[in-house]
Amino acid sequence: MSPDDAYLSYYDVRLTKEDVDTLKNDWLTDNCIAFWEEYLERDRLTQYPQSNIVLLRPSMSFMLMQTPDPLTLKEALPNFSSTTHIFLPINDCRNVEVPEGGSHWSLLLVSLLDGLAFHYDSLMPSNFQEAQVVADKIGQLLGRSLHFQNVDGPQQQNSSDCGVFVCVQMKHLLLKKILRAVAEEKVGMSMAGIDIDASRGRKKMLRIIEDFRKEGEKRRSYVSPRHSPPWIL
Repeated sequence: MSPDDAYLSYYDVRLTKEDVDTLKNDWLTDNCIAFWEEYLERDRLTQYPQSNIVLLRPSMSFMLMQTPDPLTLKEALPNFSSTTHIFLPINDCRNVEVPEGGSHWSLLLVSLLDGLAFHYDSLMPSNFQEAQVVADKIGQLLGRSLHFQNVDGPQQQNSSDCGVFVCVQMKHLLLKKILRAVAEEKVGMSMAGIDIDASRGRKKMLRIIEDFRKEGEKRRSYVSPRHSPPWIL
């Protein structure tokens, strides 16, 4: 397969072979993080139908950071009127002309319940400015100011694991913190003391992708020629 060939189509995300290859030992692409968010939404959040949590895709977070007036994006963004939390992957790319630009990922978690913006950076304080800009833009969209906090958390040991840290922390904060909280209960959002095994995280994500790919291949093999859907040419 060539790098641009489709490896897996999962709802709104199309992963290429290049995307999947980065999961093995490289800096994660936007698509990899978008896939992880789609997976958490479809596989995990559906088990909590009363939740109102938004996992904003990397492309939308980047657009939010680059747009001078965030109110012009209101129609393109989800309706946050009943949202309790927003997860935003933050990229340090400043050049809108460069696809898949930037060199570092971090995670911004906005709690609309108490007006707080938590920033998790595995290479502190690399994305401090970018995350603060996005938090300010979200505040403008919501018509309220947000209190920004850099949160202590695990730090990466190389230059390529930042995207994996974002994905692992997103899952932990979503499943172990927010969704487990009892109504009106205060939840500590620190990641201090949490160990992240980036290699294990990569393998887990790759295994999920491979499982979905095998499932898709099985479904195609079960469709008999007589009952196969029509080709659209």
